[in-house]
Amino acid sequence: MHTGQRPKLEEVEGMLFIVVKMLSLNDRQEIIAEQLSLILSPDLVISFQEQVGDVFEGVRERIRHGKGRIRKMGGDYLCYALLDAIIDNYFVVLEGIGEKIEILEEELVTDPTPKTLHEIHKLRGDMIFLRRSVWPLREVISELSRGDFTQISEEARIFYRDVCDHTIQVMDTVETCRDIISGMLDMYLSSISNKMNEVMKVLTIIATIFIPITFVAGVYGMNFKFMPELEWQWGYLAVWAVIISVAAAMLFYFKKKNWL
Repeated sequence: MHTGQRPKLEEVEGMLFIVVKMLSLNDRQEIIAEQLSLILSPDLVISFQEQVGDVFEGVRERIRHGKGRIRKMGGDYLCYALLDAIIDNYFVVLEGIGEKIEILEEELVTDPTPKTLHEIHKLRGDMIFLRRSVWPLREVISELSRGDFTQISEEARIFYRDVCDHTIQVMDTVETCRDIISGMLDMYLSSISNKMNEVMKVLTIIATIFIPITFVAGVYGMNFKFMPELEWQWGYLAVWAVIISVAAAMLFYFKKKNWL
């Protein structure tokens, strides 16, 4: 009845009590977590879910149509089929997260925004939650595949080892995604720093061009009475010619140095 438990395995009165997290994605590609509890005895499987809707439709279809071993074997195989369906859906969740990572990586390269950083932090939180769900689940499945439980036959134990391998693959994928997301945070900071450097570069070039122009304007803005150039007919145009020439020469120099 308490749905905040971590994945675990307990043996009580000749039955196995298994708690796992069933994950799925909603329409907005957000992770929906639901606790699933299983009670397993040699001839009985009882499942408890929090809400309507799950990932077991494929299992139900196999039961309805008698496909595979599901009607020929006992409750241990049915329990395996349920756990396998849950873990297989973890790959669907990770695929959806992988698509979001690809979109964010493209944004980071082209035009990172504060919204991009928010999405990265959200993904990071999702991966932490996934790791907390998968890590203890791996221990549960490993114990089911190797433990000495009378509720699980030797024939069915082989299938539990297979689902244990799938769990390890999920864990490896989660760790890989975590590393990618950590790298994306560094990439975001680098992109923002590069954008700031580009802005500062442009402002510095503009300020550098105006330094000699300001000097010329300052010289001829002094209120001395005897300045020969002030009496020239073409003095005003000559000053403008000097200013434009200096600015053009500096722009040409910056362009030659690939600073523009």
